[in-house]
Amino acid sequence: MSLLDTRVPAVVLRTDRNPFHHGTLGAVRSLGRAGVDVHVVADCAGSPVRASRYLSGLHTPPPPGASSAEIAVVLRRVAARIARPAVLIPMDDACAVAVGRARAELAPAFLLPDQPDGLAERVADKAELAGVCASLSLPHPETVVPGGAAEAARAAWRLGLPVVAKWSRPWLVPPGGGLRSTVLVRSAREAGELYRRAEEAGSRLLLQAFLPPGPDRDWFFHGYADRSGAVRAGGPGRKTRARPRGAGLTAVGRWTPNPEVRALAERIVAELGYRGVLDLDFRRCGTTGRYHLLDFNPRPGAQFRLFADTAGLDVVRALHLDLTHRPLPEGAPRPGRVFVVENYAPLSALRPARAGRGGRELAWYARDDRAPGRALWALWGRHVGARLRDRVHRSEAARPQAGAQARARVVRQASAPAADRSGVADRPDEDHRDRPGPAGRRDADRAGTR
Repeated sequence: MSLLDTRVPAVVLRTDRNPFHHGTLGAVRSLGRAGVDVHVVADCAGSPVRASRYLSGLHTPPPPGASSAEIAVVLRRVAARIARPAVLIPMDDACAVAVGRARAELAPAFLLPDQPDGLAERVADKAELAGVCASLSLPHPETVVPGGAAEAARAAWRLGLPVVAKWSRPWLVPPGGGLRSTVLVRSAREAGELYRRAEEAGSRLLLQAFLPPGPDRDWFFHGYADRSGAVRAGGPGRKTRARPRGAGLTAVGRWTPNPEVRALAERIVAELGYRGVLDLDFRRCGTTGRYHLLDFNPRPGAQFRLFADTAGLDVVRALHLDLTHRPLPEGAPRPGRVFVVENYAPLSALRPARAGRGGRELAWYARDDRAPGRALWALWGRHVGARLRDRVHRSEAARPQAGAQARARVVRQASAPAADRSGVADRPDEDHRDRPGPAGRRDADRAGTR
């Protein structure tokens, strides 16, 4: 007999168009295995998720870039089809914010945590989170929200190049425009140029001091804050392999006891009155040893299944149990348990799992649900092939045509000021802040920020 109330279905909501979002499959399997009907509102046309035996229904998602009101309209339509109150599980920040805004009108049809108004939006916004950390005296990278391009250039130099540049509401960044939610800025000039694209990005630019990556520095905490505010399920984990290398998304994670990280998470929940599922990202400073809160995601993290305890409890099951007024089982943690995303860490997935260390779970393959694992490789192969072909086409388009004479390009090089600690010499002065200079860019995932 299932511990969960199988009369109450679940609706998994996601507007992110990533077909390889393994967290969605994790939610479908976790609840489906317990006998709950799981409906997915997401674009799964080219996703292995649609092949899962535990998927009860697939519904058309809101259009790309949908407003909170439009997302609420789609959810009301889904609720009418299901015709039963359902537990609603947003799987990305845009959906968590939309659900928080429309909570009053969605509550009759969906079961939701009793979250303080506007809190999900406040912690998901990267600039607002910096203010939250300051008010709670929580370690957080020094952050500046510039008011202009010149101020952005000065702030980048003052913080110490390279700096991390983030858009405060990354879910508003339009796809295909060349903007990334987070980048590592290596020159003051580049910081100013990035600021000028704020209107295109849809939210404020913020600059943060860069905390270098390193062994044992990237940590995360997943948990569920129940109706009383107690943090249940989940635990602290360490990112052992990332894609791209440096921090990126978690390709291999390990459940690792860390009392300091747990204490920070519990303190944050208590201070804010947060309720529901949370996914926190921390980076340990190599100089001070303090854990800095980098991100607060008010929804399940993609690797939440890492934290399945001996009673089978994870944060998604905890949510369903708590909202249906069922007791949460008291399971024991499984330190050493490993979670591997096969398409991002194939060699780790191929290695035999070590016995007696909490077990291992793969993101896509499961003995009781083999179809998504099989579908992954065909879809992933086409995805990688398409990206390679696109890269070749861009390279060929940029190559000079045969017989064409190359035009000489004269570059005037100014004398450089003393290089900063990263070796970048591009200090803005009062008279020449917009002078052309080197502008290196690299995805901040490679730099160790998520």
